[in-house]
Amino acid sequence: MGSAADWLREERRKTLGDWVAFCKACGHGQRYFVEIEADLESACPTCGEQLLFRCPSCEARISSMFAVACEECEAPLRASEQFGSPIRRPKPGRR
Repeated sequence: MGSAADWLREERRKTLGDWVAFCKACGHGQRYFVEIEADLESACPTCGEQLLFRCPSCEARISSMFAVACEECEAPLRASEQFGSPIRRPKPGRR
């Protein structure tokens, strides 16, 4: 990834929010800014299940909509597949 990808990532975060919340049940996701975290609904607007804003193990915020493990403590956040497809592509050399 070059600097263009980094620039795009930063612009997206400035516009849409630095952090993400997602529903483990249906996959709904939303970006948010830390200043409004306390005002966010805890229920998914799509299916009513609970949105995951932070790692259940270490309370770290989640920065990627496609996270399957916590960036801080590596605890699992959700299954690596949803609706029969992998959430993340395997890294080269891994399965």
